[in-house]
Amino acid sequence: MPNPTRAGVRSSGVTRSKKAGSFTTYQAALKYLDERPNIERQRPDRVSADTFKLDRLRAILDKLDSPQRDLKFVHIAGSKGKGSTVEMLTSSLEACGYAVGVFTSPHLVCVRERIRLGRKPIPENAFSASMSRVRHATETVARKHGDATFFEMLTAAAFIFFAEQAVDLAILETGLGGRLDCTNVVMPEVCGLTEIQLEHTSLLGDTIEQIAREKAGIMKPGVTAITAPQRPEVITVFRQVVEETGATLAVLGEDVEYSCRFESSHDRGPHARICVSTERSEFEHISVPLGGEHQAPNCGLALAILDKLRERGFETPERDVAAGLAKTPANGRMEIVHTQPRVMIDGAHNPESVEALVKAIGAQVKYDSMVVIFGCASDKDVDGMLEQIGRGADKIIFTKSESNPRASDPTELRTLYEEQTSKMAQTAESLKEAINLAARAVGRDDLILVTGSFYLAGEAKRLLEEKKRQAG
Repeated sequence: MPNPTRAGVRSSGVTRSKKAGSFTTYQAALKYLDERPNIERQRPDRVSADTFKLDRLRAILDKLDSPQRDLKFVHIAGSKGKGSTVEMLTSSLEACGYAVGVFTSPHLVCVRERIRLGRKPIPENAFSASMSRVRHATETVARKHGDATFFEMLTAAAFIFFAEQAVDLAILETGLGGRLDCTNVVMPEVCGLTEIQLEHTSLLGDTIEQIAREKAGIMKPGVTAITAPQRPEVITVFRQVVEETGATLAVLGEDVEYSCRFESSHDRGPHARICVSTERSEFEHISVPLGGEHQAPNCGLALAILDKLRERGFETPERDVAAGLAKTPANGRMEIVHTQPRVMIDGAHNPESVEALVKAIGAQVKYDSMVVIFGCASDKDVDGMLEQIGRGADKIIFTKSESNPRASDPTELRTLYEEQTSKMAQTAESLKEAINLAARAVGRDDLILVTGSFYLAGEAKRLLEEKKRQAG
């Protein structure tokens, strides 16, 4: 039975460190973390293959008395839709009465968003206390294993926090790949695999089959892995890994009954509805809470995972699941962050996700004209994204995120775009300048879209939230 009152009660003996050198403030802990090697801020071709290994994190966790040992996990990997699946799972499980730990990336506004209890980010004092323990452990093993990375330290801190909060279930989103991703040190109740696409080819492989094998590295002996619909070559790789590991594979739409339809209603407008049926569950005509047809398989995957958790002893009544799903927050996915003028942010950062975004906006959002503020990382498929964004934008302003050292130069983006489309565009040296330019160009029924990276989307959200606080 779910027991939400357990949250905040520690019973497994994990205690907070009182050792000298503990961080006295959240800012000090954050500064120390920001000084760690951070793969997210490096160009992939400059990242050493030796960076990806699990022995260092395992050694760190051993020093911490293995806080992950007694926790139950759902592990999610894939190229597209991981975060959306995590959010839908979290909302559903909370509605069923469970205390849910969430570890996800990247963050939009604050790094504490990556470690959450349900929707609530880890408190500053808990972040500082967890990072103090992690620092001590990492410095202890550094001589043999080398310096811990930004992501490794956050992963260890998440396990400490989840153990202290005695969560009923923790949902982990991989950061990069799967096989050697540092979240891959747990034995989950169930694994989920979202759509696989070509990405991070310099690190994961330059074919869809190689990337699929890396993502499938989260499969474990005796554990069911549920996958969203995939290309045939991806399913072939998954089945090979199943044979090698002794895992079990269930394919949405093949092994799990799944259907989807797109409709329009008075209260929600255009949206997708899905059905997921098994011997245990009948999730019928469930409204997909996030915008765009591309979210339907992510929602289907979340429901299939909930069904598997039911087999594992979790109570996931259909009515509670539907109520929880309806409350899923957008969090950088077609999220309206300002109303006058209307500003939407989305973290789409590859051609496929930009294409899906443009299609979803055209189908589900009413507007007269759309001004796109675009910026992306230089190591992405820039040409592909520009081709897709040009199909939906009436006007484009290119800029870059101040917090992303891999950001493309706005002038270069503009040159590429004008060569591709023969359309005119503008540039802005900062996102703030770009938003001001766009605001002067739109009317009441127009839409400003900020997209191209989670960095840019998050920076827009921070700027507009700050503006609201100053005005309020």
